[in-house]
Amino acid sequence: MQRMIGRFPILYIAEADAEQAVLSSGVLSHLVDSLPQARFTVVGSAASAPLFADTPRLDELLVLEREGHFEWLALWNQVRATKWGLVVDMRGSALSGKLRRQKRAVRGKDQPGLHAVEAAARVLKLEPDETPAPRLYVSDETMRQVEAMIPASGGDGPILAVGPGVEWMGKRWPAERYAKVATKLLAEDGPLAGGRLMIVGEEIDREAAHTIRYAVPRARVIELQGRLTRLQTAAALSKAVLYVGADSIWTQLAVAAGTPVIAVFGPSDETVRGPWKGVAVRGPRSFEEFRKLDPNLNQAIQHMMDLPWERVLKAAQKVLRERG
Repeated sequence: MQRMIGRFPILYIAEADAEQAVLSSGVLSHLVDSLPQARFTVVGSAASAPLFADTPRLDELLVLEREGHFEWLALWNQVRATKWGLVVDMRGSALSGKLRRQKRAVRGKDQPGLHAVEAAARVLKLEPDETPAPRLYVSDETMRQVEAMIPASGGDGPILAVGPGVEWMGKRWPAERYAKVATKLLAEDGPLAGGRLMIVGEEIDREAAHTIRYAVPRARVIELQGRLTRLQTAAALSKAVLYVGADSIWTQLAVAAGTPVIAVFGPSDETVRGPWKGVAVRGPRSFEEFRKLDPNLNQAIQHMMDLPWERVLKAAQKVLRERG
């Protein structure tokens, strides 16, 4: 069956890892904004493809369930009949080199020390000052779904969003310290006085959320962990005036939502994965010092204990002052 293709069809092959796909998402948004005549087909994994479901002028969203030979062959059969105006391959796969196309942009090996957002922009050969920020498109329908989950009982004060969840305990900052930061920011004499507290993440983050939610009265807490898709989470985060979180996908979703970000860092390289145009806060040790202690960054060590909550609060207060 012949697929409906626009005047300038673009095939965008996103990374399988959802967090990496968010970091690179500015590439796709740049194409959407700069090529109004283009139509898009996006390929992603089961984790990354849903992030692009609301992309404007999207013809197809294709899911590559696994990385096996037969899955790639099935994808080839879906896309080979089209002569693409442009193929953008963020995975550097062999598939994109075999397709009929006018132009091809493929990601190679990233330059060491280069931020992931800048590395993604180089796929399109953009100048450093043209680097597009991560961005995920959110439809009106997705936004309505999210708004329906935000209770009206908490009032309409400013929203402070917190994302405490991480995939590895080495990056976990104590929930009690998030709570202290939130308490100070949302206090009667704080910069977000009368505001609400939004907590995002997975269902597994509920224990941390339980600690953090005591920062404000129950009616002013919006608990969304485990209730939203990642695209819906980006929609929810777009309503916050500030986000505080760890080195995680939740932080990158906040960046892609355009929300000011404070991110706590320890055994992570903020020069490569820090919040784009946001603020990364770390304790007294550098990333290199953590690597000496934990070379593979996989030991069951709570590396983040030396980052005081006062330092994070100070950074948050500064961002809020600067943004009025």
